[in-house]
Amino acid sequence: MRELFRRQPRFTSEPQSEDSPVVPDDLWVKCPRCRELTYSREFERELRVCPRCNHHFRLTAAQRIAMLTDPGSFVEWDAGLEAADPLGFAAGGESYPDKVATAKRKSGTREALVTGSARLDGRPLALAVAEFGFMGASMGSVFGEKLVRAIERAIEQELPLVTVSSSGGARMQESPFSLMQMAKTTAALARLGEARLPHIAVLVDPCYGGVTASYTTVADVIIAEPGAMIGFAGPRVIEQITRQKLPEGFQTAEFLLEHGMIDLIAPRRSLRAKIATLLDHYALARQRPARRPAVAAASAQEAPDA
Repeated sequence: MRELFRRQPRFTSEPQSEDSPVVPDDLWVKCPRCRELTYSREFERELRVCPRCNHHFRLTAAQRIAMLTDPGSFVEWDAGLEAADPLGFAAGGESYPDKVATAKRKSGTREALVTGSARLDGRPLALAVAEFGFMGASMGSVFGEKLVRAIERAIEQELPLVTVSSSGGARMQESPFSLMQMAKTTAALARLGEARLPHIAVLVDPCYGGVTASYTTVADVIIAEPGAMIGFAGPRVIEQITRQKLPEGFQTAEFLLEHGMIDLIAPRRSLRAKIATLLDHYALARQRPARRPAVAAASAQEAPDA
């Protein structure tokens, strides 16, 4: 009996016959939250949301555009803009241009922001979608320039603007040039507001840093996906600086909604319909004449003689 348990198992090296069933590697998807398996086709039908625990998986910019726009309606803007190397930055033996080239290969995009015009259930709009696979969708000079150009085109063509943001923050390889984009994009959105055109911001996991601290949180309506992590700095950094224990889940979309930092949470399946409804409301409001600033009663009357 001892010899029986000491024997090593034998593995056959004979190839499988052509009739043997082949199980694809991507047949099932494992949820990182509940650890349950979901059939890949069902997973795609659910828009990459776990049907058991409602965990929203991250999407690429291309997947976001396909989900939010009518088929064939998206026309990209400024696709040829690419990052320069103003500071000659290099770290860990890798230059900034090398890092950008690697990000292009991995993400399939030339920058961390994809912009263009599209239609959502027939409604025309300007769209800007962040690609987290490109250097964590960090906001650099080209990111800011593409967004500002999209805003300017929206004003010219009288289009509402929808942004979908997921980012790790400012791009450190561009240092002050990156930080300048915060003011640049916010100023452009002020002109959009003067033209009475709405900006609807969709915040998805994760959304941090200069992106959260600039154009996303000055939107007319701020929507978040369930469970999205949103903030300026990470929880560990904040705790180290403030030396205080932070509330559990204080950077989740649910916590921010409860404390008035965002307007609503929309599950991915209902997001398109929510945006369409908002666009309809803003279109009706824009048809009404703009209100003129009220004239103070005191200025309308002559001042009494002294």
